[in-house]
Amino acid sequence: MRLIRFVLALIVLAIGALWSLQGLGLVKGSFMTGQTQWLYIGLVTMLVGLVGLRWANRSRI
Repeated sequence: MRLIRFVLALIVLAIGALWSLQGLGLVKGSFMTGQTQWLYIGLVTMLVGLVGLRWANRSRI
């Protein structure tokens, strides 16, 4: 169960990073490219991923 939580948190973190990079215009090919709102959405998503990683590492199950 701990491994599943860890992997899910990593996926959320990676998605947040991708959205942030698209919001900055560094990743091309999407309707999100260059839209600053996706930068902020990505940053919040990355924060959720980091909290999830911490939670996954602290659980003992």
